[in-house]
Amino acid sequence: MAKLLIVEDDESVRTLAARALERDGHSVTIATDGAQGLDMIRQARGGYDLVVSDIRMPEMDGIEMATTAAREFPTMKIMLMTGYADQRERAEELNGIILDVVQKPFTLAEIRARVGRALSCFA
Repeated sequence: MAKLLIVEDDESVRTLAARALERDGHSVTIATDGAQGLDMIRQARGGYDLVVSDIRMPEMDGIEMATTAAREFPTMKIMLMTGYADQRERAEELNGIILDVVQKPFTLAEIRARVGRALSCFA
């Protein structure tokens, strides 16, 4: 179905999201932080249908990664995840860059539905 990149430093969340989305038939690649995610986006020349990234990560956070990726690949679709209210507020400044912010913790059904919705907006 879709080519997705999940950028998440927490292994359990990364694995949960990847498995849920692979079950929906998506091709999922993973990165463990924003710097690695941005490198993968650049290597793929922005060729992901959707990037799903945590906000709060070491080295480079999801907001910096999203801002840089959107500047280099303006048509890239990005969805962020966070468990922190203050990080969610920071993400609100990215209107026009990100599609959605998913609150953690999330259920398998919720992440699948939110990704499905994000992808269908641009089908």
